Amino acid sequence: MRITDTVKHLIIVNVIFFVASNFIPAMNQLLAMYYFENPSFYAWQPLTHMFMHGGLMHILFNMFALFSFGSTLESIWGGKKFLTFYLLCGFGAALLHTGVNYYSVHSAVSTLVDNGYTSSDVMSLLAEGKYDMRWNNVLGAGELNNFLSAYNTPVVGASGAIYGLLVAFAFMFPNAELMMMFIPVPVKAKYFVPGILLLDLYGGVVGSFSLFGGGGGIAHFAHIGGALMGYLLMVYFKKTQFNHNRWDR
Repeated sequence: MRITDTVKHLIIVNVIFFVASNFIPAMNQLLAMYYFENPSFYAWQPLTHMFMHGGLMHILFNMFALFSFGSTLESIWGGKKFLTFYLLCGFGAALLHTGVNYYSVHSAVSTLVDNGYTSSDVMSLLAEGKYDMRWNNVLGAGELNNFLSAYNTPVVGASGAIYGLLVAFAFMFPNAELMMMFIPVPVKAKYFVPGILLLDLYGGVVGSFSLFGGGGGIAHFAHIGGALMGYLLMVYFKKTQFNHNRWDR
């Protein structure tokens, strides 16, 4: 499969961001996406986080998937439609990830308020990068860790957008056989994609599961958000497939 133009440009931009962020550490603070009530959040982060990656294997896996699935989709849709789809899936990932974090943060804040703390005091401490050790007596270690992680931990990577591409590929080529690099058993796309989404949903609920090993640190709900946006877009495309207004060629 020949690499298509938009996919090639996306890979180049991702590689540039990855290399530059290793020489300019401040990029990680400015371009990764923080929880929106955190002072480190900036309006551009829902876009820029898609081009930041947490390590070499992270970017290699995502760029391989972008090439593998993106080139096929772009060759059918054209560059403009493909890029729009890709970015919207990335925004969908950011939206669901943020929504889940909002629930985690404000559920914990509500519990603290019910136990005598004020919401403004709690949020002020968090904004200063601090927390009250007594919160552990109210929330418990697990909930406190989730609370602080949701507020403080940034998300990076193209994975949400990639999951949208996976859903689109499964829509268009349901019987194509796919397999993971470390599990060489071919599975039809219509089963493979729902399967990995169920694993991500499990990982998001449990909080410590990783399909690739190593435990936490995976933004599972961002993956699901990208896939959900991809699904909604594909349903929309299917309903409007006879529309003669083409995007581009």
